[in-house]
Amino acid sequence: MRYWHHFTHRSHVASRPGWKSNRPSARLPAVYTGGMIPTLAWTEEGVRFIDQTRLPLEESYVLASTYEQVADVIVTMVVRGAPAIGVSAAYGVALGALRTKAATPAEFAPEFERVCVRLAGTRPTAVNLFWAIDRMKGLFARLLASGASLAHIQEKLLAEAHAMYDEDIAACKAMGAHGGAQLPAEGGVLTHCNAGALATCGYGTALGVIRSAVEMGKNIRVYADETRPFLQGARLTAWELMADGIDTTVICDNMAASLMRQGLIKAAVVGADRIAANGDTANKIGTYNVAILAKEHGIPFYVAAPWSTIDMATATGEAIPIEERPAIEVTHHGGKQLTPHGVGIRNPAFDVTPAKYITAIFTERGVLRAPYGESLKAMESSAPSS
Repeated sequence: MRYWHHFTHRSHVASRPGWKSNRPSARLPAVYTGGMIPTLAWTEEGVRFIDQTRLPLEESYVLASTYEQVADVIVTMVVRGAPAIGVSAAYGVALGALRTKAATPAEFAPEFERVCVRLAGTRPTAVNLFWAIDRMKGLFARLLASGASLAHIQEKLLAEAHAMYDEDIAACKAMGAHGGAQLPAEGGVLTHCNAGALATCGYGTALGVIRSAVEMGKNIRVYADETRPFLQGARLTAWELMADGIDTTVICDNMAASLMRQGLIKAAVVGADRIAANGDTANKIGTYNVAILAKEHGIPFYVAAPWSTIDMATATGEAIPIEERPAIEVTHHGGKQLTPHGVGIRNPAFDVTPAKYITAIFTERGVLRAPYGESLKAMESSAPSS
């Protein structure tokens, strides 16, 4: 992995109450307090990312000063999580515009298309990526047609990326309030992968629901699946929730059924990378397992995601593209090989949970319930036009 600018390390975040930016040019909350981990931030030099591949034992930051570097950050999972990927791509498009050597909008237009193609090719499953790029494309087309200057286009593209950043945090807070009210007053809540502040611009989707429930005074204990093979639950979810002082226990992925049978888990809540028009949901590999287990044990299984994750153009989960990650993520851990040489490896990054297993979907617009084909259409049509 390439480090274009390596910021100061800090050790385990749980040992300190919060984080304060020492870079006044950074566009992020001035002080980190509960749930507002600075996943990414705009600076005068480019986009700064917390390096999620080094958490939880090292807290360090990477600066991407070109759109190519933003693309690399997404591919290598320095930044991950559908909402964060979408906003990162928007900032990548803005960087492409700001760094261009073109003299006019017409001269920049083909370069703009190349920037969008490069960023769109980073990860195929998270629909937020394409939603963000399409939004930037639409703005650019309108500005180009209006005869705007290149400087004005650059300013407006950056402003649009900033708007997406702010909208994401607001959406997470809203869906957190909707979902938090649905969680039990007390007991264990299982989550899979990391759908927290680290997967968004702040607060989180599934973890935002948990944070909101705790803020409501509910006595929640979180069980975090480790989430093989990239260990987002063990590394990231645990790190986040410990920073907020939320009771958290990491379990291996194959322990969930046993804990459910013992009555220790009262609900499960996960994020999503794409939700089809019928409610089928793509999320981190292993989510489908959790949904089936929850159904068998009579436990509610919830999905939390912003509206930008909902893909009404995809009819069912069968049509959702599933990213295959490099085999080395399975064969090796911590630089050590775990498998025999030459053994076959599969590493799909996501699976699809059929809608029939989902108790409810939380979005910033409200709570959706089955039949999702109908409730999604109704919520889409009732939303105010932008």
